[in-house]
Amino acid sequence: MESCFDNYRQDADRLTMTSPYQSKSLANTENEVTPHIMTTLKSPGGRRMFKIGKQFSRALLLGCACLLTLNTSGCTLVKGFIEVTYAGSVFWRTTPLIPVTAYWSQLIEDTYWEEERYNKAMILDPVEGEHAPLFCLDPPSPDEVIRALPDKTGGGVWFLAETTRNNVRMVVEPIVDRIGECRFYPMVGPARQHHCHYKCTVYYDKTIRSDWPVPFSHNDQTKEVVYIDHDHLIRCAGPQSE
Repeated sequence: MESCFDNYRQDADRLTMTSPYQSKSLANTENEVTPHIMTTLKSPGGRRMFKIGKQFSRALLLGCACLLTLNTSGCTLVKGFIEVTYAGSVFWRTTPLIPVTAYWSQLIEDTYWEEERYNKAMILDPVEGEHAPLFCLDPPSPDEVIRALPDKTGGGVWFLAETTRNNVRMVVEPIVDRIGECRFYPMVGPARQHHCHYKCTVYYDKTIRSDWPVPFSHNDQTKEVVYIDHDHLIRCAGPQSE
């Protein structure tokens, strides 16, 4: 038995035996790795990550404590609001209250405004007299020109990301002014179409501004051209009675 243990001990010593160069390289490796690990553990980044973890855990604990105490504090504001909202949605058979930005309300108002003022063709009474003035007398208004431009300023969020037009200048030029022949139009009767076309050139300074997440502001001098027609119908006068 002792000879067996002696042989085992000799084999173990032979396996663990290394040359002086190998022991030196291993020693150097240990001396190089250990300080690097210690520096990483003691770096400012490591301390900062540890602090962020502490702050997150504190905020999480605070939020859980608020949720637990809210139900036992006797305050029924949140619960009452939810119950009233649900009861109203059931009574009116609609969805609960949904917060909507003013952008969508403005879209509805603009639709009615444009439909009432700019999207209808006028039908005028016949113009009497041989030398009656039959030329365009209704050029586009500044409001109509701005509404005819491509909508590049809508949809933004105030103080976060928005686009505005500043120093607006307009040049309105009539390009077509003619009257067609008398013909029959359904639901109107005999009438002539008066063609009035305008070329509107708009110059303005476009400002693109964002305050979050990356604050920046950009100004660009922009020129846009839009064509607007004010075609309308003029009823044809009947033959003169004797």
